[in-house]
Order: sequence, then structure tokens, then C-alpha cells
Amino acid sequence: MSEARFTTERDSFGRLLADREVWRQASTIPAAGELTARWLEGNSQYQPGVFAPGFDEETAAIAGELARLNRNGLFTKESQPGVQAGGLAQRAYVTAFCGPEAATALLALSARTGLVTVVHDPGEASSVSIPVTVQDDDVATLLGSSEGPVGEDQLRDWAAETNETLALVLADAWYVEIFDPVWGRNDVLLAAVLEALQAA
Repeated sequence: MSEARFTTERDSFGRLLADREVWRQASTIPAAGELTARWLEGNSQYQPGVFAPGFDEETAAIAGELARLNRNGLFTKESQPGVQAGGLAQRAYVTAFCGPEAATALLALSARTGLVTVVHDPGEASSVSIPVTVQDDDVATLLGSSEGPVGEDQLRDWAAETNETLALVLADAWYVEIFDPVWGRNDVLLAAVLEALQAA
């Protein structure tokens, strides 16, 4: 295969394989955070677990703030802005893998603000149901369940999407879910999370 062809080849989801190769070298949460920040800034077309070359439209408004979180101790996995329009109500939230220092700082954030942080110990399996998206009176998105790759299937998926070393790091990482309990509010959460991380 020629080098030029490799640099433009895509997987079945449209993700650029050349950008995937960089993930093969990521072996720490800061490295995964940096690569995620590049994707959020439009400088990559591969993000593990996202089966499209880019993010969805609602993420565009918060992508810059998410990139900063990824450069300050988090490897973010999911997020959404706060929205309240028509039949849609969303609480702003972000979920992420991190080390114990960041987890402690974010738990303290929950203790001193109106924001809520759910912290999962490494390897913890938990199932709590916290509604964060309601569409036409039906709950569409829940937080509270541990997303750490603690099972064989999850480890295999992370290893395939990144590499075995990072999969094992994530299996031993803390997993945090931080959300704003105020439906539709979109100007508090991400700034407060960044401030907590930088102060830690």
C-alpha cells in the first residue's frame, strides 16, 4: 500500500485510518486526552468509540471547552449541553476517565456547588439511573452506570479501538459523571469543572 493511499484511507464509519494510528501509541490518560482535544478542535477524524469521523452538531457549541478539559487531566467520553426547547429538556453533563487526583477534585466540586459528581472507583460496577435527557416526556438518556471497561468485552473493544496498554489503563482508571441538575442551563458546568481541575 502506498503512503499516499494510507493517509486517505477510511474505515467503514468514515474515520481516517491515519488518525487511528496515533491512538495505537497513546498509553496514558493525558495522551488520550490530548488526542481527544485534537479531535474536538477538528484536527483529527478518529475518536475511539465514536463511529463517525466527527462529533454531532450539538457538541459544536461546547467543543472548545471540552478540549480544555481533555488537556487538564480528563479523557472525556460523553457530554451534552443543557437545552430546553419544545419537547426536549437536557441537563448539561460530561463523563470522563481520570486519575484519583482529578476524581477527588471533582467530588469536592460537587460538595461546594450545586453541580453533581458521581465517582466510580476503578473496576466498580454500578447502576444508578439519573435522567439527563427527556424527549416528549420520555427519558432518553441516563447517567449513573459505571462505564469503565471492566469486562472482557469492554477491554477487547477498547484495545481494538486504541491499544491494549490504554485499555488496561482505562480499566484501572476512575470514571466520573458530572452534571448540572438545572435543566437547560449551559453556562456553568464546563467552566466549573475546568476550574476544579486546574486548582487540583
